[in-house]
Amino acid sequence: HKLASKGPPPRTGTSMSCCSIGSARAPGVVRPYSGVRPGQRCQAGASSAGAAAGGGGGASNKMGIAAAALARRAWSPATRLAVAARVAAGPSLAVAAVAPSSSSGACVGSRVAASWGGHGRGYASNVFQNQNSRLKAVAEASETSGGKEAAAVEVVAPPIKLLTSAESEDLLKIRHTTAHICAMATQKLFPNAQCTIGPWIDRGFYYDFFYPDGFSDKDLKLIKKQMIKIMNKGYPLRREEVTRAEAERRIKELNEPYKLEILESIKTEPITIYHIGDEWWDLCAGPHVETTKMIHPKAFDLESVAGAYWRGDETKPMLQRIYGTAWGSPEELTAYNTFKAEAARRDHRKLGKDLNLFSIQQEDVGGGLVFWHPKGALMRNMIENFWKDLHLARGYDLLYTPHVGKLDLWKTSGHADFYAENMYKPMAVEEEVYQLKPMNCPFHVAVYKDGYHSYRDLPIRYAEMGTVYRYERSGTMHGLFRVRGFTQDDAHIFCLPGQIADEIKGVLDLTEEILTTFGFTEFEVNLSTQPEKSVGGPEFWDKAEGALKEALGVKGWAYEVDEGGGAFYGPKIDIKILDAIGRKWQCSTIQLDFNLPARFELSYIDAENTKQRPIMIHRAIFGSLERFFGILTENYAGAFPLWIAPTQVRLLPVTDAVTPYVEETARRMRAAGVRVDITSHERLAKLVRNAEKAKIPVMCVVGEQEAKDGTLAVRTYADGDQGVISVDDVIARCDAANKGKLEKF
Repeated sequence: HKLASKGPPPRTGTSMSCCSIGSARAPGVVRPYSGVRPGQRCQAGASSAGAAAGGGGGASNKMGIAAAALARRAWSPATRLAVAARVAAGPSLAVAAVAPSSSSGACVGSRVAASWGGHGRGYASNVFQNQNSRLKAVAEASETSGGKEAAAVEVVAPPIKLLTSAESEDLLKIRHTTAHICAMATQKLFPNAQCTIGPWIDRGFYYDFFYPDGFSDKDLKLIKKQMIKIMNKGYPLRREEVTRAEAERRIKELNEPYKLEILESIKTEPITIYHIGDEWWDLCAGPHVETTKMIHPKAFDLESVAGAYWRGDETKPMLQRIYGTAWGSPEELTAYNTFKAEAARRDHRKLGKDLNLFSIQQEDVGGGLVFWHPKGALMRNMIENFWKDLHLARGYDLLYTPHVGKLDLWKTSGHADFYAENMYKPMAVEEEVYQLKPMNCPFHVAVYKDGYHSYRDLPIRYAEMGTVYRYERSGTMHGLFRVRGFTQDDAHIFCLPGQIADEIKGVLDLTEEILTTFGFTEFEVNLSTQPEKSVGGPEFWDKAEGALKEALGVKGWAYEVDEGGGAFYGPKIDIKILDAIGRKWQCSTIQLDFNLPARFELSYIDAENTKQRPIMIHRAIFGSLERFFGILTENYAGAFPLWIAPTQVRLLPVTDAVTPYVEETARRMRAAGVRVDITSHERLAKLVRNAEKAKIPVMCVVGEQEAKDGTLAVRTYADGDQGVISVDDVIARCDAANKGKLEKF
């Protein structure tokens, strides 16, 4: 929901990201369109009247909606009917249709404008939500009899929403069934392939096979053809309940050892099996569609093959994982493929290399360890300085804490017991045991404990850009999104119970200010409440949850309640941001903690001179600086806002004769805080092309006339040619962008 929204957003059930594209709109929305002037005739073009008909099963409904809306206009019935019929046909690219509307010789024409993914530059406007890039069907109508009737309507097609499996039960069933069909087809073609598991995932499915020979791209094509045959046969999906002994007998008969292991892990009875016709079956709890005919053969695809260890255990056999996607219609698959191509264009791993921002040198140094190159390091420094200055202005104190600490610290905090699998092995140091820190929290607690605090001192707010280290399996790491060493923008607030609501409101305000500065203005907010197992009495939980709700209410943010979804030590608020292509990213978390203050015996002296336990609030806004930088890179497709771009201006001299002027201009810019470089000794076309490839926000061509006049011929990456502008004006605009955190020149 947008920040101004008061109503609750739709429940998505997603965690890190999704690709719900476009906003909900009523089908067949018809509204006035001013694209045709009174008396303007329709242009025929190459078409046929038949192109205006059709539209599929929903055509009659669309036609009714359109006709009802058009009835408000003083058009002849024939004109209204023809326009409504064209509307009902639905949008299709590059179509022009003409049909007679009355005996007077009038015509009705239609045209389709725009397409998916129109924002090639990569600026942060959602390419699937932006009005200029929605698929539109524009129906134009005019009658020429006496010029009495002339009007037009713009019909905005309902945007295609690429729902996740959590958002659509129908798509979940389609994807689950398609996974089974994939396994059936694979075993028909490769009888030695042994089945393991095949779940649905957010936007598709996968199935794991034990097949040492591996699957090639050619094999995937064969499997897909076999799957289409199975779909077309319309096999029924049938559920069967059997005893454990019967299931074991059948599995052994098929020689499926992995299925036998899965059966052993199932603790409930009876055992459920799903059959595809009488030809194939699998251990499964469902749900599924009724027949394979319900899977559209042009609405699915097999995407790739990857290796995956059985049960995610590196000591167990390597399996072949076939990834696929499945949708309710071919149009959804087309939209998904467009979305996927746009996401690939924005991939931060590729952009990081192309723009020389960072690297992860797995071969020479180790996996999951980030090297910030000069341009990336400069950007990181600006992000950190902005973050620190804002925190200081909001009453936080900055900390720097060590990267290692005694293992006893992590035993006291509970991490050694509950988080051990994500921690690196302890190290022996002079007969003591030390641990690389996976969290900053215990260190901030140690700073708090090093003082004596009165209730008058609270709240105390500590903030740190603290680097932590967590063990990640090699197969789970992914660019900057999942690494082994990363920096958290951690803060911990120690406050009185009565201060919780105000402190949470302050954190929400700070979160909004930081995220919107970087161009993220649409959030999804979730409030997670007391789980079944928790520490702290009900009075603490009731008060804490009430304070979080109060803060969200004062802020005016809609939110969803995740009943029982809080941590065992306190309720929390999670905030997801929506990026330029509609994906959701979990970034900010605000977590109340009753646990660590008790474990570390934290206290303050109250007005009665007795010891009391403070409330501790954990919060992170970026979550991880590395991950946020990756999200930022993909959001802008590497075309960063002017204020944070590593190089803001590039000077492009066309002749050596202007070198002194260019160097003096660069000196003046640097003195004003503008990040500028100079590139020369190439043809002008190549200089501009290279600057465009580097996504430099402002390019300034300098010839002899510019040098004589004290000007620059300015071109921006965002908006192209800006004309000739004085050096003073260019500097002033860049300075304004830096001070105002502006996106464009």
